[in-house]
Amino acid sequence: MSVAAHPAQKRVLAVLVTAQILSGAGLAAGITVGALLAQDMLASTSLSGLPSALFTIGSAATAVIVGRVSQRLGRRVGLSVGYAAGAAGSSGVVIAAATGNVVLLFISLFVYGAGSATNLQARYAGADLAAPQQRGRAVSTVLVATTVGAVAGPNLVTATGGLAASLGLPRLAGPFLLASVAYAAAAAVLWVMLRPDPLTTARALAAQAPQPQEESPVPATSHRAHLLLGASVMVLTQVVMVAIMTMTPVHMQHHGHDVSAAGLVIAVHIAGMYLPSPFSGLLVDRFGRLAVAAASGITLLGAGLVAALAPPQSTWLLALALGLLGLGWNFGLISGTTIITDAVPLATRAKVQGRIDVSIALSGAGGGMASGVIVAASSYSVLAVIGGVLALAIIPAVARTARA
Repeated sequence: MSVAAHPAQKRVLAVLVTAQILSGAGLAAGITVGALLAQDMLASTSLSGLPSALFTIGSAATAVIVGRVSQRLGRRVGLSVGYAAGAAGSSGVVIAAATGNVVLLFISLFVYGAGSATNLQARYAGADLAAPQQRGRAVSTVLVATTVGAVAGPNLVTATGGLAASLGLPRLAGPFLLASVAYAAAAAVLWVMLRPDPLTTARALAAQAPQPQEESPVPATSHRAHLLLGASVMVLTQVVMVAIMTMTPVHMQHHGHDVSAAGLVIAVHIAGMYLPSPFSGLLVDRFGRLAVAAASGITLLGAGLVAALAPPQSTWLLALALGLLGLGWNFGLISGTTIITDAVPLATRAKVQGRIDVSIALSGAGGGMASGVIVAASSYSVLAVIGGVLALAIIPAVARTARA
C-alpha cells in the first residue's frame, strides 16, 4: 500500500496540516512567555523553569490519554479531545494572570500541556496510512505545518500583549489568549473533518488483506532494539532542547533584551524545529533512520557550543544557536518517530506511541526544571555545554542498534 494509491491519505494529511497550522500558534505561547510570566508572578529566577516543567508533565499525562483513546476510538477523537483540553488550560492561564492566582497558574499550565502533547501525537496520524518507505515524509508533512502558527505566535507577542492590555489583562497573558482560540479551532477542525479516521482505516485494511504482510522494514528479531533506540533518541533530544530553550528568554532578559527580541529568537528556534521537516523526512527515507538519528546528536552539540560562546548581547548568534537546537530536535523527532512506527504493529501502535510520548514529555519536564536550577547555580553557558555534551549519547546508542 502506497500513500499515492490510497485515496484517504491525501485528505488525512490535508486535515492534519490545517489543524497543525492552527495549533502551532497555541504551542508557541508557553514557550515564548511562560517562563517570563512565572518569573513575574513568583519573583524568582530559580523557579522560572517551572512553567516548562508543568506543561511538559501535563503533556505526559495527556499523551497516555490521547494514545489510549486513539487506540480505542481512533485518531479523530483522541486528537480532538487533546486540543480541547489545551484550549481550556490556555484560558485558565489567562484567568490566573489576571487574578494573580499562582495555584490556578500551576494547574492551568499543567492542563495547557495537553495541546503540546496532541500537537506531537498528530505526527503519528500522518504515518498510519503511509507505506514504510514513505513514512519519514508523511511524518514531516504533518510537522512542517506547525511552522506557520508556531513561528507567527512568538512574533505576535507585542500585538497580543496589546490586546490583553486593552482588555485589562497583563500583557504576558496575551499569547495565551491566542493559544485558547488556536487550540479550540484545531479541535473543531479535527472533530468535523478527520474522516475517514487514519488509524481505524489502516486497521480495517490490514484485517481485510488475504495474507497480511509484515509492514515493518525492521526485522522481527530486532524490533525491541529499534523500539528502545527510537524512544531514546526522542527522549535525549527533548531533554536538551527544552533545557536550553526554556532559559534562553530569561538569559536574554537579564542582559537587556526586550520581549520582542526574545520572541524573535524563539521564532527562529521554532522554525528550526518544524520548517526543515520535509528535508528531514526525505533524509530519513533515503539514507535511513539511524543516520539521521546520529546527525541529531551532532547538531545539538553544535547548538550547545554556539549558545555557550555567543555574547549575551548578540541576538543573532543566540538565534543561530536556537535555530540549530530546533534542527537537532527535528532530526531526532522524525527519525525516532519513524523508527517507532516501523517497529510497532497496528494492533498496539497508538497505545505504545502514547507511552513513548510520556517518556518524552517527562524527560522534557526534567530538563525544564533542571535548567533553572543549573543557571541559578552556575550560568546559561554551562547549561548549554552540558546539553550539547549530553546529546552525544545518541551516537553510541545508534551504533549499538546498527550492530543488533
